[in-house]
Amino acid sequence: MMKRDECFRILARHIKDEAVVATYSSAVDWVEVSPRPLNYLSIGAMGLDSSHGLGLALGQPNKRVIVLQGDGSLLMNLGSLVTIGAVAPKNFVHLVAQNDTYEANGSQPIPNPKVDFASMARASGYVAAYDFSDLKIFEQQVAHVLDQEGPVFATLHVEPSKPLKYDYPSLYDPEKRKAFKAQWRS
Repeated sequence: MMKRDECFRILARHIKDEAVVATYSSAVDWVEVSPRPLNYLSIGAMGLDSSHGLGLALGQPNKRVIVLQGDGSLLMNLGSLVTIGAVAPKNFVHLVAQNDTYEANGSQPIPNPKVDFASMARASGYVAAYDFSDLKIFEQQVAHVLDQEGPVFATLHVEPSKPLKYDYPSLYDPEKRKAFKAQWRS
């Protein structure tokens, strides 16, 4: 099984000027791997990362948006899949790190670890949906996933991470949001 931070390190090599939307555990790992102005981190928005990403994608259709969401977070807002599929933003890539836990809330297990998020996304109208559980295959295919017209979805089957330090004042520093806005609007 893969590790989320290793997946994100591979992903970071392919990120240029895209907005990357993340919350909680995904945000902690992502900013450690790739601190940059175009990281959009949401305060108290578990479950809303995909909705925030959709808003950004619709607001700037000529700019790419990548959402890094946890499985617990997606379960809190499954309806976003249907909305994203219906609106079909071509600039939208949705990656879900599935570790079968609500990691940010004490690592309680999700209700059904057999859930198939990629099939749900496909049935909701995403153009393409993938499942990755092998790091080498993810590394080989990530560029293709990112370059496709969206909406595109991929499940990253990862193991639960080491205990993370949630430095909320740093993650959600208002100056970071200002920097994001300035760069996103340009």
